[in-house]
Amino acid sequence: MTGRIPEPALGLLREAGQVWAWDGDDPVPIDVRDAQLADADGVVTLLSDRVDDGFLDAAPRARIVANVAVGYNNIDVAACTAREVRVSNTPGVLTDATADLTMGLLIAATRRLGEGERLIRSGTPWKWGMFMMLGTGLQGRRLGIVGMGGIGTAVASRARAFGMEIVYHNRTAVASDIEQLLEARRLPLDELLATSDVVSLHCPYSDETHHLIDAAALATMRRSAYLVNTARGPIVDEAALVDALDDGRIAGAALDVFENEPDVHPGLVDLDNVVLAPHLGSATTETRTAMAELAARNVIALLRGDEPPTPVN
Repeated sequence: MTGRIPEPALGLLREAGQVWAWDGDDPVPIDVRDAQLADADGVVTLLSDRVDDGFLDAAPRARIVANVAVGYNNIDVAACTAREVRVSNTPGVLTDATADLTMGLLIAATRRLGEGERLIRSGTPWKWGMFMMLGTGLQGRRLGIVGMGGIGTAVASRARAFGMEIVYHNRTAVASDIEQLLEARRLPLDELLATSDVVSLHCPYSDETHHLIDAAALATMRRSAYLVNTARGPIVDEAALVDALDDGRIAGAALDVFENEPDVHPGLVDLDNVVLAPHLGSATTETRTAMAELAARNVIALLRGDEPPTPVN
């Protein structure tokens, strides 16, 4: 285990075999990691681990890499497949937590909660005023969801409760009963960007979605629109986003993920019209425990000769 995970998941693994686990919150030193990988039949990794040829060279016996995350862009899946190493992830269990955080960020951005808290904490004198920190209501506004998978659908359901209209962009249409339930319409990306009051990103990260939201995409959005990203940082060109926010080409943004995480573009930090969170999408005790337990079950199943519950390759 390359990082510290909740004890219930460790317990499952200890019942199944011999376990070595790095117990620090700082990254495991490479030499320490590689010494343990040499004898490992299965590896549990975190999103901060880069699993590439060097990693796999150090783990010649490994039969599975179980990533404690729904995304797996930190793993060279092709390299794993070439070596007959299975890869698994943890979809489903973090859907509600990430959808909840998305709505929290959306409300924080549109109601300027970050600005308000900073004002209070700064000690700056203030008093109530009719036009003080006016934000934007959600009722009757259009939410454009890019990536209508499990998390995107959960966000849409929550947004409907706030009275928002739902449009989405996906490679394929979602099931008709879900469309009907959410009164959602599928749109081309350009039309979604041009007509939405809030754009929320929930697509997976890939070469195809790298900088999907670039200067051109941001220029398509309304000047009154907001961008929310709880998917993966590199989907957004942060430099272009800083320019758009600074110039008032969009009204604001809320980000839980960053292009060069944990580094954040300094221009974002300096802007009042952006809400920043340190990758908290799945950060509830219940969700992180469920993610780690699912990763453990993937390892145990594979090493017992069964199919992992949530395989990637």
